[in-house]
Amino acid sequence: MLSKEMFSHISPAKLQGTLESYHSLNESEWSVSKKARDVIVWRRPSEEFGGFLYKAEGIVADTPQRIMDFIRPGPRRLEWDKMITSLEVQQTPEQGCCVVKYTTAGQLWNIISPREFVDFSYTTSYQLGLLSCGVSVESEEQSSGFVRGFNHPCGWFCVPEQDSEVSLLTGYIQPDLRGMLPQTAVDTAMASGLVDFYSQLRRALKA
Repeated sequence: MLSKEMFSHISPAKLQGTLESYHSLNESEWSVSKKARDVIVWRRPSEEFGGFLYKAEGIVADTPQRIMDFIRPGPRRLEWDKMITSLEVQQTPEQGCCVVKYTTAGQLWNIISPREFVDFSYTTSYQLGLLSCGVSVESEEQSSGFVRGFNHPCGWFCVPEQDSEVSLLTGYIQPDLRGMLPQTAVDTAMASGLVDFYSQLRRALKA
């Protein structure tokens, strides 16, 4: 179990502000990484580490409240997200916050081996919808067989489209997967994984 000192320095308000700063970037500051029929993924150099910040955007046919119930850390996320192989909410320090430990599957024929993350997560209202954001915390405890990754500030904005029964879901992801990985492999995995995330989420919401 994590001690509170490991995440006591994290300010939910500052984390939210960081995500809102990403959300306010001009379109010209992004380059398209992958374009599918109903999802677009962009990237730009991260200001947090030597990798990239990825942005994904697509329309999802449901309310922000129900969509976020499927996305935020918890047992429901484990039911549909094939990328996550285990998930445990370790602490809930205050309303809307939790510390979650989860593992991810290997990707690209295991060129990217399974990873483990420990994140502080915060969910709050945003405009007429919701924002669920997170950042990794350092923890010495590590499961065998996994490389410990680190998520720099990341999150999902979900807001209703005007006069419609659909919502706009926009995600910002910037994981430091660590280990000796070619950037091309990371780019391919991130872009394809984000497109697949929307497909899985839509199927889960319809089920």
